[in-house]
Amino acid sequence: MNKTYSKGNADVSIEEKLRALHDLQSVVSEVDKIKTLRGELPLEVQDLEDDITGLRTRLTNLDVEIKNLDTIISNKKIAIKDSQALIAKYTEQQNNVRNNREFDSLSKEIEFQNLEIELSDKRIKEFTIEMKEKKETVSTSKVSLKEREEDLVRKKNELKEITEETKIEEGKLKSKSEKIESFIEPRLLTAFKRIRKNARNGLAVVTIQRNACGGCFNKIPPQRQMDIANRKKIIVCEYCGRILVDPKINVLEEDAAK
Repeated sequence: MNKTYSKGNADVSIEEKLRALHDLQSVVSEVDKIKTLRGELPLEVQDLEDDITGLRTRLTNLDVEIKNLDTIISNKKIAIKDSQALIAKYTEQQNNVRNNREFDSLSKEIEFQNLEIELSDKRIKEFTIEMKEKKETVSTSKVSLKEREEDLVRKKNELKEITEETKIEEGKLKSKSEKIESFIEPRLLTAFKRIRKNARNGLAVVTIQRNACGGCFNKIPPQRQMDIANRKKIIVCEYCGRILVDPKINVLEEDAAK
């Protein structure tokens, strides 16, 4: 690419615009290759970070729930002791009653406290099982957390290594693309970016290959190929909407004459 791009170019011909668009496509395609080299690593890193945050939150919640269960079990045990003390008290009082009515009343109180003890024992067993299950979940979650933290460190190192390897090259390419973009009128640049965004392979500008569109590979009529080769107007593929240029778009007249 021998063309020098700078802001404020006046009276730019269609041919120059097409050449600039083709050059821009070549540069951004190189940037795409660098991003492909990184692959899914950035997304994998983000997913791992989200998983780790979720696991840490889960462990915090489980810790609170286990502490609450432990407190409830302790309170139930205290309640059992209180009921046992009341049973002992009521049993002793039965020895000093003056009539059957008082005896029966104390017997009902003793029966009620025994039921309270049974209910507390049942709740203690249920809460103990629940607490055991939660502790097992904590153990498995901690293992998962450690594995994901190790994966995150590894993935971050891989991403950092690839990023450092390509940082300088990507910076040069982005600088190059910005210079070319400054040469292209805003309306045309917006169209280029829109087409590129909708294209699966990121190609907004393609050359004719074997009498067909280099993007969708549909045949192009001979007359239309001649119009494209003349470089007098911007022509898009009627099938995929990509901007079409002839294969020799970057061959300058002085080079072609040699």
